[in-house]
Amino acid sequence: MKEKILVTGALGQIGTELVMLLRKLYGAERVVATDLERKDLPQVTEGGPFEILDVTDKQAMGELIAREKIGTVYHLAAILSAVGEHRPQLAWAVNMGGLYNALELAREQNFALFTPSSIACFGPSTPADQTPQETIQRPNTIYGVTKVAGELLCDYYHERFNVDTRGVRLPGLISHEALPGGGTTDYAVHIYYDAIKKNSYSSYIAAGTYMDMMYMDDALKAFVELMEADPAKLIHRNAFNIAAMSVDPEMIAESIRKFRPDFVLEYDVDPERQAIAESWPNSLDDSAARAEWGWSPDYDLDRMTETMLRELEKKLAK
Repeated sequence: MKEKILVTGALGQIGTELVMLLRKLYGAERVVATDLERKDLPQVTEGGPFEILDVTDKQAMGELIAREKIGTVYHLAAILSAVGEHRPQLAWAVNMGGLYNALELAREQNFALFTPSSIACFGPSTPADQTPQETIQRPNTIYGVTKVAGELLCDYYHERFNVDTRGVRLPGLISHEALPGGGTTDYAVHIYYDAIKKNSYSSYIAAGTYMDMMYMDDALKAFVELMEADPAKLIHRNAFNIAAMSVDPEMIAESIRKFRPDFVLEYDVDPERQAIAESWPNSLDDSAARAEWGWSPDYDLDRMTETMLRELEKKLAK
């Protein structure tokens, strides 16, 4: 990969770590990070090129991509599930308008485009266990609706205009670097923070509510491996199921107790986020990703828990 890489939404939970990984792999000056505003994240804003970018402004986006001679765009800018339910019009404008602009520019300027989808693209009528790669997709959130539409749009631009589009369906992501930005699975990050801070956590997701989760390092590995994969072997290209672990709050608590035996888990269920969680799959069948580009996660629940607790202890001690 010789051309420059551009990341939208670079100051979000995923973007922060993706930018750092890409700069480590390909060189700091070759990775241009962008976001709607500058935040206090010097590892991104000062560790290499950083630009203010509104993805709903196609002209500004196109000028930046042309000026920097971008060959690959990781398009992460999006309004997430819980926030989207409170601001559905904004979610549509950013998630669909931003993606449409990115696809049109990819068609015009001939760059590769990675766009993540999500388990939110599924709904109550989707088979909940080992959800197939191709199945019923009838989500009941605006975030999920934009993800289904985005998957179809990426497929269309590849088939109609030969745009090099690729993407994965992300489960809930767990990381110690940056706090999540308003998703339904965020409890699985907050539980580790509270385990360090007060040795207890009150979950807004009910016991027995299983959702696919993944440690951030595995998700970022999937992004890079898919973009470096031989396109001739990709049957699906967009919206690959990827999976690492299917867990409920009790399982995470039990894992934490292996390292902090007195940890206490309580419940204060949020009906809105609980309803969203119940509409999503319990587990995903990721056999297509494994077969087509060799996907395999490195972290199981206990390895992730040990890493999260160790890193957060160091971080919060500062």
